[in-house]
This record gives sequence, C-alpha cells and structure tokens, in this order.
Amino acid sequence: MDKHQLPDLIINGVSGGAGGTYNNVNMDGVGKVVGPIVARMFKGNGHMNLNDDLTAEEAECNGVIKVMGNMRFGTLKVDGVLNVGKSFRGDSCTLNGMVSVKGDCELEDFVGEGSFNVGGLLSAGHVDFKLQSQGKADEIGVESLVIRQANNGFWSKMFSGIIPKLRPELCARTIEGDFIDVEYTTADIIRGNIVIIGPGCTLGRVEYREQITVHPEAKVGKVEKVGE
Repeated sequence: MDKHQLPDLIINGVSGGAGGTYNNVNMDGVGKVVGPIVARMFKGNGHMNLNDDLTAEEAECNGVIKVMGNMRFGTLKVDGVLNVGKSFRGDSCTLNGMVSVKGDCELEDFVGEGSFNVGGLLSAGHVDFKLQSQGKADEIGVESLVIRQANNGFWSKMFSGIIPKLRPELCARTIEGDFIDVEYTTADIIRGNIVIIGPGCTLGRVEYREQITVHPEAKVGKVEKVGE
C-alpha cells in the first residue's frame, strides 16, 4: 500500500489506541497502544506504553517510552528514557538519556550521552558515547568503540541523586572490535586490532593485534600481542 494511503494515529492527552500499520504516529501526553505498530514516522512525547512490537522508518522518543516487544527502526532519536522488553535493532540511534534493552542490541551507529543497559549482546558498527552513568552489556562486538566519561550533565546529576555509587563507567564481560578507545571501563577481556586503554579502566586481559596504548592509571592484569 502506498504510504500516502495509510492512516495516521494521533493520541493527545490521556488516551489509548490500537496497533496497526500507519503513515505517521504522533503520541503526546499519557498513552497506551495495544498491539504491534508499523509506521513510517513514530513520535512519542510524554509517558507512553506500547505493549507489543514497534517498527518505524524514523522514530523520536521524548520522555518515558516503554516498548514491551521488539523495536526495529531506521533512525532513532531519544531524549529521555526508553525501555525495550525484547530486542533492539536499527541503523542509527542518537541518545540523550537512558536506553534499557532486555535482549540483544544491533546498531550501525550508536552515539550520544547518558546511560545504556543491554541484557545480551551489543553489536554495532560504530559507538561513540559519553557516559553520565553506567553503560552495561554482557558482550560488545564493534568495528569501533570510543567511550568517554561526562560528569557535568543533567543525566549525571539525576543518576547520582538516585544511585550515588553508580559512577559513569562501561561494564562488560567481553569487548571485541577493530578499534577500541575506552576510559573508565571494567571488563574481563578486551580484544582488538588497535587498542587504547585510558584512565579509570580495570581489565583482566587485553589482546591486541597491531597497536596498544595503556594509560599509567589503568589497571590491566595481562597484555598480550596475538595473531602473529
């Protein structure tokens, strides 16, 4: 069906709607949708609860959005808190706030500031993120990963007020990639071609193939060159 023939779903105030295939979905206020949503453009502002899957070519989530199923998208912008009950997959995600995913997360580009929590594998082409609270994933597999600490933002103040001991750091069991440049990271093992270990890191083992730099304040159990 041509996208211009698809209906729109508009929710304003305190209301609800049904899932379906739409051209534009605009939700403002407090809303709930029952059933999966497929849309060309999805915009959620306020406090939204979607009890199934969300699929959109373009998506914007502002406020507190909960997707109980899988989330699929082309491009996504988040300003606030997004909770996904299953898997999370898209081309590009720009985050200012927090994303929590219970399943696996697969992205081409992941950039922003704030916090993220991935229950399974975080697989991405390029990650460039400033942590204002904890970033967490069981496993991370990337082409390039750049992690920095940001201490002076709104989300940092909010998170520190809720959980004072939750410092901005990346926590993962394993991290693998072509280019890895991390600060304030705790991991059992890091594997990469070019690896840069910055301050605040606590690592059990680092394996590199081409080049490595380790900051004097980093704690690394073992460094090994592999692949020769």
